[in-house]
Amino acid sequence: MACESNGRLLHGYLDGELDLVRTLDFEEHLKTCAACAGELREQQNLRQSLRSANLYGRAPESLRSRIRAEFPAGPDRRVQHAQRKLIPMPRRAALNWLAAAAAIVIAFFVGAGVIPNIGGQRQTDLLAQEVLASHIRSLQPGHLFDVQSTDQHTVKPWFDGKLDFAPPVVDLAPAGFPLVGGRLDYANGRPVAALVYGRRLHYINLFVWPSPQAQNTPPSSQVREGYNILHWTQAGMTFWAVSDVAPDDLQTFVALIRK
Repeated sequence: MACESNGRLLHGYLDGELDLVRTLDFEEHLKTCAACAGELREQQNLRQSLRSANLYGRAPESLRSRIRAEFPAGPDRRVQHAQRKLIPMPRRAALNWLAAAAAIVIAFFVGAGVIPNIGGQRQTDLLAQEVLASHIRSLQPGHLFDVQSTDQHTVKPWFDGKLDFAPPVVDLAPAGFPLVGGRLDYANGRPVAALVYGRRLHYINLFVWPSPQAQNTPPSSQVREGYNILHWTQAGMTFWAVSDVAPDDLQTFVALIRK
């Protein structure tokens, strides 16, 4: 039996209905609560058993015949054919022409880049969720940094030999954004650098990895689950800044980094 305080979250976690923060909190709880972990395993095993069981059978032919007899027969094919004839040929030709013209117009705008790239936007959304999860995970005790230092000449060399690129590390303490440290993280299917900065009682995670073929893009902002996110590409690098600081503060931080 799951513990009373977290038992109500178990089914939401099992069905994938919890938000990111509650999912991470519940996974941390599972590490220390044998009752909830055991209940989760039982629910997962029960679900798997139900999925693998053959619960479906073919109805007897006699029952199928009685059911079919209860419903009227479908429309006569001759009636359907007559209905199709009610649409004059010139009108049908016009409809076909409009459909073809619409396809040509859509193809033109897609080629011109007027219609947004849905696949590219989905990739951006997935990356945003990925870096946000890494930011929230870093706020757990002992996860914020692998190297703790306010000295950029200590943090930057620490990445040597751990990454296949040198992340740009700057000290912004005079502007109110002191360097706190750095760590290795994982995003976009590869190891990345996570540089940690402070802003009063808040932390800013700056994720950096190389994108040699990417063109420079201005910062693009979004808000997810109460966290502000800015991302841009510059000088062959991709940058993602995540924090719960005020939007203006994060904008100022990004402007300083971009200089």
